[in-house]
Amino acid sequence: MAPMTSTLDPEIAARLKRSADGLLPAIAQQYDTGEVLMLGWMDDEALHRTLTTGRCTYWSRSRQEYWVKGDTSGHVQWVKSVALDCDADTVLVKVDQVGAACHTGARTCFDEDVLFQDDPGASVPRGRPASAGQ
Repeated sequence: MAPMTSTLDPEIAARLKRSADGLLPAIAQQYDTGEVLMLGWMDDEALHRTLTTGRCTYWSRSRQEYWVKGDTSGHVQWVKSVALDCDADTVLVKVDQVGAACHTGARTCFDEDVLFQDDPGASVPRGRPASAGQ
């Protein structure tokens, strides 16, 4: 479980709808292209650090510690804007991504395993009959 002590602005903290473990999903998106880069998790303190340092800080559920994107890899996320969704249960962080966003070394975490693509030139997606949509 993520630590609950934070210096996040109380007005912002009061609006957040966190999961049972105190976390919010945080979607990182390239600010100028709209490319979705990755999904991480933030608690109040990670959000505070992201808002005040200009660098994305996440809570690692596996390591149970904070990590600043790029501190070890050099693949930094420079924060351009931070927004809450309409339910205040997800954060959208628009960033200027330097290098790969994915821990695998890929530009994004979402371009390796496409489950469906509505493109006439693409092969038939797994699980969809060839006649569907025709």
